[in-house]
Amino acid sequence: MIEGPAGAIETDVNDPGNARRGIALIAHPNPVHGGTKDNKVVTTLAKVFFALGYVAARPNFRGVGASAGSHDDGRGETEDLLAVAAHLRRQYGELPLLLAGFSFGGFVQTRVAKRVHARSLVLVAAAANRFPAETVPPETLVIHGELDDVVPLASVFDWARPQNLPVVVVPGGDHFFHGRLNLLADIVRRFFSRPAAETRVSQV
Repeated sequence: MIEGPAGAIETDVNDPGNARRGIALIAHPNPVHGGTKDNKVVTTLAKVFFALGYVAARPNFRGVGASAGSHDDGRGETEDLLAVAAHLRRQYGELPLLLAGFSFGGFVQTRVAKRVHARSLVLVAAAANRFPAETVPPETLVIHGELDDVVPLASVFDWARPQNLPVVVVPGGDHFFHGRLNLLADIVRRFFSRPAAETRVSQV
């Protein structure tokens, strides 16, 4: 339990120990539709980052599980993630911070990235048609399913196009990546296994 602006924030943390190379803070989808830290896309991301040597943290947003407070359409949730990031840096030191989010969680992370120095940003099925996602650094990894019927691929391109931002499309993938979680994991793993993944992402 991590203290946040609305009270305690329930957070699962997996620590690889002395081999840790950074902190991965992963945000879950919209709690209004049942999103929690135990969502399968979120846990898939956590497993990949843990295997790569990152401290993988999955908080429940306010009002979810044992987290205090109530849903705040992304405003309070942004403050929650900032509080968790600050706590993790106090606990583990100034390790590189990686921000990742699925759907609504990706929208929130675009807001967090405006206010904290993060080395990398990963957006999976970013809810660009439902929430006013911020612009993001050019090195951001954006992954989207070809057949997403919750957030149509075209809407993500509409958001990405003015930023000249590439989008990695998962063939046949839907919003929840049914049957495509292994491919999603491979995309993230390959991206962060490259030497270029250590390049600093500038704050925008």
